[in-house]
Formats: sequence, C-alpha cells, structure tokens
Amino acid sequence: MLIQPFFSLVFPDTGAAQYPVQSQNLVTDDVEVVEGEIAVISCRVKNNDDSVIQLLNPNRQTIYFRDVRPLKDARFQLVNFSDNELRVSLSNVSLSDEGRYVCQLYTDPPQEAYADVTVLIPPGNPIIASREGQVIEGNETEMTCTAMGSKPAATIRWMKGDKELQGKSKVEQTYDRMFTVTSRLTITVTKEDDDVPVVCIVDHPAVKDLQAQTYLVVHYKPEVKIVVEFPDGLPREGQNMELSCQAKGKPIPQRVNWVKVDDDLPSHALITGADLYIENLNKTYNGTYRCFAVNSVGESYDDYILYVYDAPTTTLKPTTATTTTTTPSTIFLPEATADSRAGEGTPRAVDHAVIGGVVAVVVFAMLCLLIILGRYFARHKGTYFTHEAKGADDAADADTAIINAEGGHNNSDEKKEYYI
Repeated sequence: MLIQPFFSLVFPDTGAAQYPVQSQNLVTDDVEVVEGEIAVISCRVKNNDDSVIQLLNPNRQTIYFRDVRPLKDARFQLVNFSDNELRVSLSNVSLSDEGRYVCQLYTDPPQEAYADVTVLIPPGNPIIASREGQVIEGNETEMTCTAMGSKPAATIRWMKGDKELQGKSKVEQTYDRMFTVTSRLTITVTKEDDDVPVVCIVDHPAVKDLQAQTYLVVHYKPEVKIVVEFPDGLPREGQNMELSCQAKGKPIPQRVNWVKVDDDLPSHALITGADLYIENLNKTYNGTYRCFAVNSVGESYDDYILYVYDAPTTTLKPTTATTTTTTPSTIFLPEATADSRAGEGTPRAVDHAVIGGVVAVVVFAMLCLLIILGRYFARHKGTYFTHEAKGADDAADADTAIINAEGGHNNSDEKKEYYI
C-alpha cells in the first residue's frame, strides 16, 4: 500500500529552510531552490529492516537505486547512502527540473514519500520610470516600477525619503510560468520634495535588497527675501542704504526687479543686479520698496517699508558750578545725543561759543554785584557828634559864644567824636 505523507520545505547548504514531516517509516522533504543553484533531496528511513531505497524523478525514472545511478544525468550526485538514508544532490537546477520526486521503500507493501521541488527564479533588475521628468509644485506625478521574469511573482514597495507609500500593483503571468509585476505610484508634490529620492523595493524569496531609485525634480516659483546690508539699526537722514533681494527658485529666477509702491524710485537710487543702493537718505524717501523675482513657474515678491529717522542731534547737559562771589550759576555743557540704532553715545564735544557766553554771563553778574555794593555804602555815610556849640545861642558875637560855651576851653579835652 502507498503511504501519502505531508511534506515540508528544505533548503540545501545554500540556506534553504526545511519543514520535516513523517510517514509511517519513510521521511522526505520538499525543496525550494533558486535557479542555477543546487537542490538536495533526502530519503530517510526509520527502523529500516534492510529494505531497498530508491529515488525517482517526476517522470518516474529511477535516479538512484541504492547507491547506483541508472539515470544518465551527471548533475545528480550521491551525497550519502546508508541503511537509513539516501541523499542525492542536483546541480545547476533549471525550471524543467521542477516537479514531484518520489522516494520508494521496498517493503511489503511498498512505501512511497514525495518531495516537491520548486524552482525559484528571481526577477530582473527593477525598472523605475516617471510620467514626466519634472513636476510643477502642487501637481500630481505618476511613477511606475516593473519587476520582470520572476517565479513566483514579486511584491513591490515604495519609499519617498524615509516614508513608505502605497502603490497599486498589477501581476501578469507569461506562457513560461513566469510573472511580471508593475506597481504604479501617484503623488502630489511640493517644493520640499525637490531632489527627494523615491525608491522602488522588490521583495522576492530568491533575492534580497533588490531596488531601483530615482529623484523627484520639482519646479516652483521664486522665494523672495529682502535683506538690509547697511546701515545697521535704524536708517537716519544723511546715511546711505543698500537692500539686497535674495531670490531662489527652480528654475533659477531669470529676472529680479525693484520698484517703489505707488511712487517712483528716488533719483539717487541705483540698481545693481539684485541690489538697491540709495544715497543720502531723507524723509521724502519713506515708503514701501518691493523686489520682484520671476521664473518660468511664476512671480513672487517681498516688501521693505522704509522710514527715515532724524539725524543724531546734540543737547545741553546741566552742570552746577559756584563762582568766587558765591553767586550760583548754571553752566550748560554740550553732550551728543546717543544714537538709538547704535545703542551707545558719541563722545562729548565742547562748543567754544557756549563757553564764551558762560564767561560773559559771569562777568556781567560780577559787575552787577559791584554796582549794588557801591549803592549800599553810598546810602550809609559817617556822622560826627560834638559839644562845641552848647551855650552859644545867647552870645552877642562869636567870641562871646566861644567863651560862654559849656566847658569853655577847659573842656576841650573832653570833646568826643563819633564816626559811624
């Protein structure tokens, strides 16, 4: 009677996997082998009682009877023969070698076990193609990846950068039992996708790390940015200014232009390439300056609002001093105002005209003080008090008055004078 075991896969020394299963006394393995490599078929017997083992090909032709090879195919070689095993190798496997091989054990009744040999054929190098060579930002593009001539059919995955994307695959079988797989990927691109790699990865049991790669080419309109080259900080009257228009796009912008919104550019403005140079700023130049950049995709612009500030001015800083006349006076020394855009003050400068004015004020104050003191002393003159005239009112003449004066000459030493 025939025993029909179930089978498992076996790979030879080349790395094939095997899944052993048992019949009553006879054990064998299914084999998967890559085209051109070596397949090993093993017929193993448990508890053998000296029964004969032989191996037959899918056409029921005997390959080996015990350790003898009746089949004239030198690709079959005996690897091992014993009471418990018959092991045979088949080199340079081709698709025609695929089929069911039979292990026979001559018992009563005879036993058979089957080893299915499956030949794997890897696909050729994948072919990746794009519907268009370059894509405009915001549009869709379609890419295809084709893996031809494989057995079994391959599977295809997509990667854009480090992100996996899902495509739609179509499998076609050819007349020679081979398969061709085509995967289509549709994506909407942005400018960030420019130069990003798109990879088609082919998975197949007969091969590893099979892939193809291409790069997205995305065209997008210019990105524009105005940069102030000088001055640093706030623009002030009398200064010069340079504005640089930085524009990038794909393709590179063919034209860069400067305009002043709702007005003409100043007469002192000079355009050199992408730079705008304005001399001797003043408040009439206030307004919005716009830089345009154009390429084949479109046009973009950036604005710069110019406001011209007053030029730096000087102010008087009060300093208190005391003169020798004890009259307080206030002297104002000039000090340059700090430039708000620079963040630091300028050195002090002494104005000689201001110093002369201060000296004149001091001299004038001293003259006024002298005049006031003179008037004060003039209003407080000295006064003399004597007693010479006392008793002279009743005298007939001057001599008598002198004689009759109180104290006469005897009192002349007692006369007192007071000076105030």
